[in-house]
Amino acid sequence: MTISPDRESEDTATDSAAGSLPRHVALIMDGNGRWATARGLPRTEGHRHGLEALRRTIRHAAQTGIRYLTIYSFSSENWSRPQPEVSFLMGLLRRFVQRDLTEIHNANVRIKVIGDRLTLEPGIRALLVEAEELTKNNTGMTLVVAFNYGSRDEITRSVRQLAEEVASGRLAPEDIDEKAIASRLDTADLPDPDLIIRTSGELRLSNFLMWQAAYSEFHFSPVHWPDFDEAAFDQALSDFMGRERRFGGLAAKAL
Repeated sequence: MTISPDRESEDTATDSAAGSLPRHVALIMDGNGRWATARGLPRTEGHRHGLEALRRTIRHAAQTGIRYLTIYSFSSENWSRPQPEVSFLMGLLRRFVQRDLTEIHNANVRIKVIGDRLTLEPGIRALLVEAEELTKNNTGMTLVVAFNYGSRDEITRSVRQLAEEVASGRLAPEDIDEKAIASRLDTADLPDPDLIIRTSGELRLSNFLMWQAAYSEFHFSPVHWPDFDEAAFDQALSDFMGRERRFGGLAAKAL
């Protein structure tokens, strides 16, 4: 994968303020298994080709000027899949870090991982930390990797933290508001997604960024994820830019 360094942050921020691009795009990468089944291939082949689609999308998003790209790489529910498939997916994660991390870093992309890390085996946790540590000072696009992530779990962990702070006397119950909850989510330092793209024709969030998606725009693509390409990504951006965002008010709000 070759990623060209993105434009300067100030230029991109100006473009977003003008409404030309979504600042934050989130992806639900669905359809790997169906793509493989339609071709008489094992599901693992769908995941392997899906990784190639991910490489294309990261490269194109960075070159387009997207500031934040969040990918739903592995949900907390995915552990219930057959063990050989889970093992293959963990191998893909290792391959992605080993093969692509250096180029992502050289392209000035910062990696941030969200999700529950406490239950991960040490080797996987170390890979995620390595990716974050290497790229933490980069100033280009932020690639947010949702791994072992579930939105209900994320909200539960936030509420549990608030409850502990109240119990210890560090926080008064009346001080719990939307901002207090949001500041304890995994995405506390990120803007909410402007655009959420889901592939393969499914029309649901599947426990992904439910709090953060309160005012997101949605684009549902019929394309299975391994076939998702630059043209499909651009179509989603064009769809987004043709909408008027009201945020509950009467007039559209600038990004």
